[in-house]
Amino acid sequence: MAGHECYHCKQWIEAGTPHDCWTTTEAALTKDLPEDIRDAWERLRETAAEFGDQRIYASHASIMFARKACYFFVRPKTRVLEVCIFLGRPLNAPQVRRTTRVSRAKLAHLVQIRHRDEVESPITDWIREAYDVSDSLKSAATWVGRPPAGRLPKKKENRNRKKATRKSAKASSNTRRPRETKATGRRAGGGKTRARAGRASARRS
Repeated sequence: MAGHECYHCKQWIEAGTPHDCWTTTEAALTKDLPEDIRDAWERLRETAAEFGDQRIYASHASIMFARKACYFFVRPKTRVLEVCIFLGRPLNAPQVRRTTRVSRAKLAHLVQIRHRDEVESPITDWIREAYDVSDSLKSAATWVGRPPAGRLPKKKENRNRKKATRKSAKASSNTRRPRETKATGRRAGGGKTRARAGRASARRS
């Protein structure tokens, strides 16, 4: 099928299908911002761009900053910049309005910026930390929760152990036992043998 893979979001786009990653731009998302918010955005972008190699691109209503994986993004709004920072540890600070676990290795921290002067430590320190650890968090997310080679997860081990116990119990209950007579409770085979011996003794006498 004719099409292409989006460079930003890695989705397969069929030929002739409009795609938001291509139509949205930084300019489109920031053109109507008030002066204070625009100044804050420009300082934030300049600060992040100085960290090193990365991709900065617009996607939907956000501007993404990514190495191999996105380490933070900005959602420009009329009265505020919503900044979402991905870290492997929780932040306990008044600037953090909400923390959400997005995977077993990564937490998203929502910070709001309203003025250029707010683009400073500790917010810039958190963004720098997110840049430094983003690739290691991506790698951790691929293996976290997987068992080492040759071992099963505990749940699966317990499930298999219970299954083996049930099979063993069922096998032992199905083992054939000698029949017992209803009257005496003695084994049927032993009763017949004694009866025959009694009749033979009577004939000899």
